[in-house]
Amino acid sequence: MLVFLGWIAAGGLAAQTPPQTPLPANDPGRKSFEARCGPCHGGDGNGGEMGPAITGRLVSRDDTQLTALIHTGIPASGMPGNKVEGPELAALVRFLRSIQSRRGDRPLVRMTVETTDGKKLDGLALNEGFDDLQLRTDDNRIHLLRRAGGRFREVTSESDWPEYNGDPRGNRYTTLSGITKSNVARLAPRWVFSLPNANRLEVTPVVVQGLMYVTNVNECYALDAGTGRLVWRFNRPRSPHTLRDAGVNRGVAVAGDKVFMETADAHVIALNRFTGRQVWDSQIADTAQNYFATSAPLTAGNLVVTGVGGGEHGANGLVVAFDQATGKETWRFHVIPRRGEPGSETWMGTELDHGGGPTWFTGSYDPELDTVYWPTGNPSQEYNGDARPGDNLYSDCILALDRKTGKLKWYYQFTPHDLWDWDSTETSILVDAPWQGQPRKLMLHADRNGFYYVFDRSDGKLLLAKQFLRNVTWASGIAPDGRPIKLPNQVPTETGTRVCPSQDGATNWYSPSFNPLTGMYYFQTNEKCSVYSKRDQPEWEAGKSYLGGSERGAPDPKPQRILKAIDFETGETKWEIPQPGPDQSWGGTLSTATGLVIFGAETGELVAADAATGEVLWRFQANTGWKASPMTYSFDGKQYIAVAAGGGIIALAVTE
Repeated sequence: MLVFLGWIAAGGLAAQTPPQTPLPANDPGRKSFEARCGPCHGGDGNGGEMGPAITGRLVSRDDTQLTALIHTGIPASGMPGNKVEGPELAALVRFLRSIQSRRGDRPLVRMTVETTDGKKLDGLALNEGFDDLQLRTDDNRIHLLRRAGGRFREVTSESDWPEYNGDPRGNRYTTLSGITKSNVARLAPRWVFSLPNANRLEVTPVVVQGLMYVTNVNECYALDAGTGRLVWRFNRPRSPHTLRDAGVNRGVAVAGDKVFMETADAHVIALNRFTGRQVWDSQIADTAQNYFATSAPLTAGNLVVTGVGGGEHGANGLVVAFDQATGKETWRFHVIPRRGEPGSETWMGTELDHGGGPTWFTGSYDPELDTVYWPTGNPSQEYNGDARPGDNLYSDCILALDRKTGKLKWYYQFTPHDLWDWDSTETSILVDAPWQGQPRKLMLHADRNGFYYVFDRSDGKLLLAKQFLRNVTWASGIAPDGRPIKLPNQVPTETGTRVCPSQDGATNWYSPSFNPLTGMYYFQTNEKCSVYSKRDQPEWEAGKSYLGGSERGAPDPKPQRILKAIDFETGETKWEIPQPGPDQSWGGTLSTATGLVIFGAETGELVAADAATGEVLWRFQANTGWKASPMTYSFDGKQYIAVAAGGGIIALAVTE
């Protein structure tokens, strides 16, 4: 019996501190466990021939969820339900809590070690290997050590990646020079870290001062970035009210001594980055109104900025900023205007209360202009616009928000009155580059609707809009006023309408990158179409979707994933890499000053191509359906590439 249990007190359910001492051999809970669970999981819960260890999994669900699990089991995994009730249930759970453990919560040993520079470090040994040691000193600082004879050498990262995209400006471009076109053929895995109970990670690792931070839903892990060895783990139970769509987490942001992450129930929390202890917890929105959160926050000055998911469930988008030190809310921006506010006139129906426009993906930040740029998603009732005539601001937009106040500076709407689920939640890259011979502050954005855009990000002026997908049927172009020139007969109908691009979009949230040396913008694209159908939508209801129809894949053209390199000034395709497969992966790109583009291919491979020509120089078969994008950092003098693959993190470096 595979069990994830919380403490269930006699007479009711309540969260309790687990017993600190082992229970005796004649304890009734131990006897119940040995009879019901021990045959599969071993009498101590550490695993047996027929079942895995459960001692590290006992804190992952709250009491209501755990009680339901023990009663119903997991039939698809071969775990039967057990109708344990009353005193036996209470005794069983008490025993389970007595064997509960968290990885890293075992008793720690105090050590004093001498370093190669003659210093002595005294602290708690968090983990130790043949060659490495992680020591936490009394000031709560983590020291990453490597053996050097009878002493230890302290190591760290020389180049960090503190945000989801490395740079808050959104560009996954690195000036590190350790991996080049001449040695990339020797790129190979150096370590792997598997996250328990994970199977489709969408996280991008973050690295600061030698520590790597990776996440799953409501979980954060701190790792030694040189070995992947666990330093600490944070876990909190999922709320039973959280929608199923909140089943991923894309990562954290780090500033000072804090790690910031969103939780599935639409909170943002701050953790001490050395210990994993929670510092503060602030609510972004109410899960009872169909809100959740999945993406990495963005640090901007002294603030941490967050968004919400729930647009497919009628939750109105919010961008919310919190003080990094205290967690106190500083400002919030409502994506769907409230009645009487500017923009509300673009909703001529009845949908203002449940208009959508979710803000679930990470934005970008320009420290010089002190402006946060945040992408917004599609309207609710996405396939049926009958109840929402008008452009439906500020759905499908990029919002330029004043960092201090959250006031709107400017906006651009990519797909007015969206009927095809084309969130504009793609990364907008902020670059300073010449434009028509003059230096300019630019924003580069390839949208899900099939068009590539360049803006002056200081005032929102549209400088270029060009189609990048071969099959675009909904619009013939973008007019001089910035509005799409829509084509007829492309709205969803009761019988179904074929439209290109597909519901997955011409591109999506997987990361693009820009190389200032080649002048090219690199991103993954989808050549495929959908059949969109609309239907009458019942009234909005908590816990239910609010789609107004459905979508299915169109057989023609045959779906294909294509990596494109386009000239950022003209939008012209310079080269492309079509990839075999059904176009179902979600791997993004990383570009380097050494002339490489590294990306997760549809084939399950991690690939490095020549950034100038598109020639494939290296491939590593990870046999995964990519759901994440690669990043890079330098640790102890060596450059690493790290990426989430399936349920784990792979770190690669050039072999000697």
